Amino acid sequence: MTSQTTYHIIEVDGLNIFYREAGAPNNPTILLLHGFPTSSHMFRNLIVALADRFHLIAPDYPGFGNSSMPKVDEFDYTFDRLAEVMEKFTEAVGLSKYSLYVMDYGAPIGFRLATKHPERVEALIVQNGNAYEEGLNEFWEPIKAYWRDRSSENTDKLRQLLTLDATKWQYTHGVRNPQVISPDNWIIDQHFLDRPGNNDIQLALFDSYGSNPPLYPQWQEYFRTYQPPTLVVWGKNDFIFPAEGAHPYQRDLKNIEFHLLDTGHFALEEDLDAIASHIRRFLADHTKQITQL
Repeated sequence: MTSQTTYHIIEVDGLNIFYREAGAPNNPTILLLHGFPTSSHMFRNLIVALADRFHLIAPDYPGFGNSSMPKVDEFDYTFDRLAEVMEKFTEAVGLSKYSLYVMDYGAPIGFRLATKHPERVEALIVQNGNAYEEGLNEFWEPIKAYWRDRSSENTDKLRQLLTLDATKWQYTHGVRNPQVISPDNWIIDQHFLDRPGNNDIQLALFDSYGSNPPLYPQWQEYFRTYQPPTLVVWGKNDFIFPAEGAHPYQRDLKNIEFHLLDTGHFALEEDLDAIASHIRRFLADHTKQITQL
């Protein structure tokens, strides 16, 4: 039964943090950190695909999915604070060693964890998540304008990113075959986005994303110094995090395997089998494998 996904809630700093878990705990652990506007739901199929050989844990951040959603005047919705909660979450569930799968928002959260506790990170799996200025292109212009000026005009432009059409677009833009993308994805994500007060949470995080580029040099120094084995599996047709943001990882990381996939932002929806196969093989070489019979 160890390969069956189970669902849990644990209290961290007075918040209920929901997480999915599968696999035997004595197998190598993968901590799965989700993107915007989704939750651990994005990893549901990957967890099943890898649970026979790995221990997988996928939390929802505060304000996302099934975790607590305090209002913006009750919780500091910044990437620093989300990383702090995730750090305490890993300690609460007893993770002392893990590989990090980071995607979208998961990258700035995960890289904060890695730079603070490099001894805990066995390997990195990077999927459409930036640590370099390259790739913050056209999509980011309205967000960069918001960083400079939180005017009503700039705010209204970002509210458009929180609509059902925008959420569906994130899943379908750049894919080879839209018919393989389940509409459950955007229906579920939009359900959580449409909760009263959640738009304010997402706007606060759009603003806080501006704290990430100044940390890029620190993250890149972590790559150069610690050289974590890194697997890049990147949807190359992503308009949000295009392939320009993937290539620079090869500058700083020596032990890197690099794959650009012919799909979009949520690459797991179309290329689950390829990504799972790459992870299985890559981590077999870079973690201690214990097969559960």
